[in-house]
Amino acid sequence: MNTERFWVVGGEYSSTTFHTLKKGQPDVLGPFATRDEARAVWKQVSETTRSCATAKYSITAEQLTLPR
Repeated sequence: MNTERFWVVGGEYSSTTFHTLKKGQPDVLGPFATRDEARAVWKQVSETTRSCATAKYSITAEQLTLPR
């Protein structure tokens, strides 16, 4: 059983320093059961925002705690 799930997180920032998001809150896509699924979505959203120099997306993993 997979003990991680993956998210694609990001958006358009106010500058290329990537400190402050324009909307204040990030776009959060997921969860995904595998890193490969998250990577496919990351590639799609990154390609869609390619012409925007202030857009940035990353894949992050969440550790799940399973009951014993």
